[in-house]
Amino acid sequence: MNYRGKTILITGASSGIGQALAKELAGQGAKVGAIARRAELLEKLAGEIRSNGGTIETALADVANREELHAAIRQLLAKLGPVDLLIANAGVGVYSGADPLNVPGVELMMRVNYLGVVYAFEAVLPGMLARGSGHLAAVSSLAAYKGLPGSAGYCASKAAVSLYCEGLRIELAPRGVAVTTICPGFVRSEMTAKNVHPMPFMLDAEAAAKRIANALKKRTKVYNFPWIMYRLMRSTRFMPDRMIRKRLMGGPAKPV
Repeated sequence: MNYRGKTILITGASSGIGQALAKELAGQGAKVGAIARRAELLEKLAGEIRSNGGTIETALADVANREELHAAIRQLLAKLGPVDLLIANAGVGVYSGADPLNVPGVELMMRVNYLGVVYAFEAVLPGMLARGSGHLAAVSSLAAYKGLPGSAGYCASKAAVSLYCEGLRIELAPRGVAVTTICPGFVRSEMTAKNVHPMPFMLDAEAAAKRIANALKKRTKVYNFPWIMYRLMRSTRFMPDRMIRKRLMGGPAKPV
């Protein structure tokens, strides 16, 4: 897929991977619809993209609020036209280990990381099915492949995203709608800045965005990167629990 003239919506576009994707895709000629909660950061992003000759419209929404997100997407559709690609990127990570159990944090991550994807897809999928074309993408994580100490809730929320996308991909392929699951390793962002455990093979958001944009062009089913981190995460299924506990205890900083 050539991005020029395509309408692409991105949730969680005010920082991190979402912000970098908005810049990358606008730079390749896409009409970008950026959704996030922070108006000031969205305005800054829009100004930067427009100053470089790109096309962008913005809308405020919390992806965990179904009605609010749908209203924001309708607003962007009215300005940009039918969606060719939606990237459900918004995500949050908080401590979600055993002590404290942090049930509110787990609920938050399930609403944002998982239901935020479901709500975003819901808003655009009927139009794609009516046209017989379209592309849905969601940012999961390599953490979806293994439950990690200190991050059990985060891993579970991302595993839910991956399995949800897999089921939709199989069902929707004959109807002309592609589904891509994006599973990054560690990407420098506000969220990873809170982590206290080692973060090997860290990528800048700009480098991650370029890789993701290339994978989406090919309509890759599941894009895991960087490959060496993917292999490492896959290998953890064979590691003794005590080894993982020793090396990875921590996760996002515990709430004070």
